[in-house]
Amino acid sequence: MAPIKKGIIERLNSGEVVIGDGGFVVALEKRGYVKAGPWTPEATVTHPEAVRQLHREFLRAGSNVMQTFSFYSSDDKLENRGQSLQLTGVQINEAACDLAREVASEGDALVAGGVSQTPSYMSCKSEADVKAIFKKQLEVFMKKNVDFLIVEYFEHVEEAVWAVEVLKTSGKPVAATLCMGPEGDPHGVSPGECAVRLVKAGAQIVGVNCHFDPLTCVKTVKLMKEGVAKAGLKAHYMVQPLAYHTPDCNCKGFIDIPEFPFAMEPRTLTRWDMHKYAREAYDAGIRFIGGCCGFEPYHIRAVAEELAAERGMLPPASDKHGMWGAGLEMHTKPWVRARARRDYWENLLPASGRPKCPSMSTPDCWGMSRGHAELMQHKEATSDQAMKRVMELQGKVGKSKQ
Repeated sequence: MAPIKKGIIERLNSGEVVIGDGGFVVALEKRGYVKAGPWTPEATVTHPEAVRQLHREFLRAGSNVMQTFSFYSSDDKLENRGQSLQLTGVQINEAACDLAREVASEGDALVAGGVSQTPSYMSCKSEADVKAIFKKQLEVFMKKNVDFLIVEYFEHVEEAVWAVEVLKTSGKPVAATLCMGPEGDPHGVSPGECAVRLVKAGAQIVGVNCHFDPLTCVKTVKLMKEGVAKAGLKAHYMVQPLAYHTPDCNCKGFIDIPEFPFAMEPRTLTRWDMHKYAREAYDAGIRFIGGCCGFEPYHIRAVAEELAAERGMLPPASDKHGMWGAGLEMHTKPWVRARARRDYWENLLPASGRPKCPSMSTPDCWGMSRGHAELMQHKEATSDQAMKRVMELQGKVGKSKQ
């Protein structure tokens, strides 16, 4: 009999640091298994070996949670804007659960089933219609007996609350993260108020994921903590940010900067940046610390290494990584051996190697949110006429910036 693993709430109640995994859609897009645009996870069925391998790399890097690769795997998203996969959300999500469980069983990791925001909500469908989508996803997670559930990547707190209310009926622990910064959700609901609504809906863990860089996300979670405390409520906190620097983002986050999604690499955080992130998150009282888009296994390993003393262990992947570059003592070149020290890497200001590029960008500011005509979703493919309309709008927005 395999030993019974401690659950997510039991771990957090004891003060244990729980390390999440990274951003599967971006990592697998770069590897050729996800299409940018729809960002859907059919690779769980079409290329399970790729998903399994990425799970294994995050586990080896120190992850305690294997999230099912079920991001955007609702039927309305799988059929959105001309996508025709010949696969259902049930098929994709069942495969995602099996892969996550297989790898989680290889270590001390839990399986988290995740749901994300829907085209139906963006298109102003009713609460009942949107909740029906989450209920269908939940049926799979219950059948596969995931350890806990995550409401992840929600821009609007209203939809996130609906998702929490559905998932809470399972009796399993529920975590909820919004993709927002310190300004709150698109309707101006503050981070503190968002957190309060999520906790009252039944979320036991709240926080943020995606859209912003680590330090911005930590700042946002601090505001959530303040709101929950002021309301006399209690919760655990989590953060799973981007692995990109986003000091120039507006309230929409990285999707509004012109480099998204195919030119983000110059903004990628180094492993040493991740040490700072992990420490900032820990010092803020956040105990579920992971990553989202842009996070690769070596980033998660850096988080685990920074918090090795608190966790009482190093991850297996540290066998191939000397702390603070210590492995460079074995390098053949003396000037590289001289870099085998913490103060060198902590104080380095990395160059981009792009002398003609600016350090920051000007975000697109189209001023659209839920209910806007251009955000209404549909099954039909985007037409040439619709693309012409988008280009015209882009030209108008560009002129308004000048």
